[in-house]
Amino acid sequence: MARQRVPGKSGPAKPKKDGGPPVPFKRPPEVLQPFIDTLDEKHVYITHIDNKPRDFKRKIFAVPVLMNLGLAALFAYRVYYILPYYLQIFASILGYPNETTMVVDEMDWSEIIPEVAKRAFSFMLDFLLAVFLWPWPVDFCLSQEHGSPVMWRWNVGFRDREIVVRRSRKWNDSKGDIINDSGSKSLFMSRISASTSPMLVSEKTGYLLMNADWDLDWAAMVDAHTMVDKKMAAIEAFKMVVLFFHEEFGWLCVDMKLGEGGEEDEKRRQVFAFRDALAAVGKEDLFYRWIEIVEFESTQPGGFTAEKQETVAKQIRDMFNKQGINFDEFWKESVGEGIPGGISKTS
Repeated sequence: MARQRVPGKSGPAKPKKDGGPPVPFKRPPEVLQPFIDTLDEKHVYITHIDNKPRDFKRKIFAVPVLMNLGLAALFAYRVYYILPYYLQIFASILGYPNETTMVVDEMDWSEIIPEVAKRAFSFMLDFLLAVFLWPWPVDFCLSQEHGSPVMWRWNVGFRDREIVVRRSRKWNDSKGDIINDSGSKSLFMSRISASTSPMLVSEKTGYLLMNADWDLDWAAMVDAHTMVDKKMAAIEAFKMVVLFFHEEFGWLCVDMKLGEGGEEDEKRRQVFAFRDALAAVGKEDLFYRWIEIVEFESTQPGGFTAEKQETVAKQIRDMFNKQGINFDEFWKESVGEGIPGGISKTS
């Protein structure tokens, strides 16, 4: 990896006597080490895979692009309009009289006050534009500290499966000792649970996950995709990983499967991923028909027995085959593992 993290003040990790962190924390996968080496120790990071269709992502990204183009055009017009006026004032200060020169001794207060107010308003307006407005399009295109959205899209493009990397905002300064303090751990896990909800990450594309708690790390997302493109890691290695640095243990991740309701959350995530994959190929109606069949059969008298599951599985696979989709292969491609409830494995 070309980009390297500047070592933090924490220094080297001090291994605990038992050699490992308490549950639900664990050492991150070794395959992610080149990626972790680029991260800032003071931040918490969440990675996941965004399965929204690339056309949808393109439309979402077009909104900030157009907004920043509009701001840049507005700023350029303001500079074009006001720069000659400021140059005349500057020339007047240097002793070259022109139409902006004010000879106070020859002016009435009724002339001085409006002119001074006009100039003060113009100076203040342009100061606010330069300080608060101009940084938006500049950071959107050229920000260096954590990369920029334009740099991200220029290097990654638009893909059906994209790695999203969220970076904690200022709350990480007060997160406390997550490992040894039960209060800090509880608050941390509550925040992580809300931020990794299957409903949240399935309903929103990555660009819409920025909020008061999390920002997107554009450079880290480029690094992650670079690893995948260079076959240094599979994209699944970045599926819902929470990373943070602890002075005693070094870099750790959260074992999401050990959290409360982790198994159910994982099943919901798989279903949402399958739905998004079907929507990407224009077959979202198959998803809802599948759900209807399973729900109907599971509420029939006698229960959802193994024999009935086999019958339903055949019915669903036949329904998908008629639409030109092999259910098992499509599930594996879009979800990557397991078989959904109500569908038995093929023999």
